[in-house]
Amino acid sequence: MTDYFAGDVAERYDKSTGPYFDPATIEATVEFLLPLARGGALELAIGTGRIAVPLAQRGVHVAGIDLSPDMVAKLRQKTDEIPVEIGDMTTTTVDGTFSLVYILFNSIFNLRTQEAQVACFENASAHLEPGGAFVVELLVPELQRLPQGDRFLLFDASPEHIGLDEFDLVTQGLTSHHYNPERGTYSMFPGRYIWPSELDLMARIAGLTLSERWADWDRSPFTAESTKGVSVWTKI
Repeated sequence: MTDYFAGDVAERYDKSTGPYFDPATIEATVEFLLPLARGGALELAIGTGRIAVPLAQRGVHVAGIDLSPDMVAKLRQKTDEIPVEIGDMTTTTVDGTFSLVYILFNSIFNLRTQEAQVACFENASAHLEPGGAFVVELLVPELQRLPQGDRFLLFDASPEHIGLDEFDLVTQGLTSHHYNPERGTYSMFPGRYIWPSELDLMARIAGLTLSERWADWDRSPFTAESTKGVSVWTKI
């Protein structure tokens, strides 16, 4: 797999702005995850530890898996107390089982086939103790905003950032394009979007059953107008 988070992307990742990096969002995420993590937590695509570090600071034993050595190097600058395995989150394993496995910020989209995404669910389930929870945070593609025949949707426009999502409706492809006019930088992250009903089928294949689905970490109701979802499945 290609590491799209290497080099300059990893270098500037923690300088990112936007709601995912807002301290209030991070606190709300940690508060949601904390009660589920009493038996330890495994983060898939742990990255620089945006959530793992504050969760560990709250007393949770956290481990991680990530494909990008450069992102994990940034995590290591913050702490060396979170064990991380470098590898593909569909097959890479860590020792032990956990009461919580989680993957956030659309990171499962980085797996670009349905087969790989199912394998991620199966790997998560294999790391869960009975009754444990798998939590996934994902955007809901706003395809209703896409004019017929168009492929691009603008999701952010500011002096610091221009963001475009590019859709392939046949393969469920979703490539995010990011431009920084001030720095003259560009990065792109190809992936595959997943519908909530498809997520639930993947979970069932992996021996998990849906227990909660919310529109955000504040447990606001998930509706037809929701632009993201926070889903919790329990290991049967």
